[in-house]
Amino acid sequence: MAQVEETIVRDKAVESLRILAPQHSTTDLETYFVPTVKRLAQGDWFTSRTSASGLISVCYARVSNHVKGELRQLFKSLCQDDTPMVRRAAASKLGEFAKVVEPEYLRQELVPLFTNLANDEQDSVRLLAIEAGIAMAGLFRPEDLEQQMMQTLRAATEDKSWRVRYVIADKLVDLQKAVGSEITKNDLVNAYCSLLKDPEAEVRAAAASKLKDFANGLPTDTREQIIMSQILPCVKELVGDMNQHVKSALASVIMGLAPILGKDNTLEHLLPLFLNQLKDDFPEVRLNIISNLDCINEVIGVRQLSQSLLPAIVELASDSKWRVRLGIIEYMPLLAGQLGAEFFDEKLSSLCMSWLTDHVFAIREAATNNLKRLVEKFGRDWAQNTVLPKVIQLARDQNYLYRMTCLFAINVGIRLIKKKKTSFSVNSIVL
Repeated sequence: MAQVEETIVRDKAVESLRILAPQHSTTDLETYFVPTVKRLAQGDWFTSRTSASGLISVCYARVSNHVKGELRQLFKSLCQDDTPMVRRAAASKLGEFAKVVEPEYLRQELVPLFTNLANDEQDSVRLLAIEAGIAMAGLFRPEDLEQQMMQTLRAATEDKSWRVRYVIADKLVDLQKAVGSEITKNDLVNAYCSLLKDPEAEVRAAAASKLKDFANGLPTDTREQIIMSQILPCVKELVGDMNQHVKSALASVIMGLAPILGKDNTLEHLLPLFLNQLKDDFPEVRLNIISNLDCINEVIGVRQLSQSLLPAIVELASDSKWRVRLGIIEYMPLLAGQLGAEFFDEKLSSLCMSWLTDHVFAIREAATNNLKRLVEKFGRDWAQNTVLPKVIQLARDQNYLYRMTCLFAINVGIRLIKKKKTSFSVNSIVL
């Protein structure tokens, strides 16, 4: 079954064999399991050789030194196989195999294999090799890592295939954790800035999505200086990027820089970027900014954004895409807590009530749940003065859908009363 042409069957067979391997004694592993791996690794069809790649690491640690040498040689032959599919399979398991191999063989045998795979003619092999290399990086001391692997990993950030660069961008934070602060400062910051400027939008989006995590992982003593001098100029360019996915990815994390840079830098450098994104043409960008307001609220207070925030919220609330409207509803309680009851009543309460009569059922349903959370936040008096009059009005509406919404709101209100007796009057609901 581990040799058949159908990929799903092969993968399941390999998965089963990987589960069986630990159940064998050392003697049985060498008598039964290892010969099976050898037959697969030396099979005529590439299908059997791809399966062998996933089985070597699960038996390696428990066999004799002589058998270990044979298994390393088998894995080497799979990494150098003529068939790209076999090299892909071997590259995908290289990181896993590296974790069970002795340190001396890791340097002598596996690092050269990684280098060869990372320079393979097939980009599908190279990208898997880079993933394995990032996993291997955590097994070296920083001083050894620079000598053994960093040259290959640095070259990957400029690979001719955007898919390889995408993997580096997507796994950059994992690599950052593996290599330590010194290599991060000397190598990865420049690599990250290069990825933020990559000609391919997919790579820029992947790099942008790692902004907050990468910034948090920078050396504490130089973090602010690195962000201000090297990373922030790239971020400013991305705010005006032509691709909406890039801008959306950036908007979902850019607020995370505020706690790192502090109040003064946020007001001077980040606030203009936030305001710019709140006016972006794409609703997802505006929504992502609004959904992360808690980060900036901790630093400068959300009222600094209120004048630009309100038009963006109103526009999102009436967006033609119902999923966008649904998204802004979900963040309304968060906004309410940050803006306060007075500002909310003045600017946004009528908007929340209008969602009860939206033409999409999912919006009406979300609006009733939103009212429940707002009542929990603002209390009984607010509910009686703001919510109940609108709910009672719906009970007399000519449209039966809105009368049903009234029932949903009453249902939510009764559950709230049972949970918290002081919320609002049962008599008002009965009326």
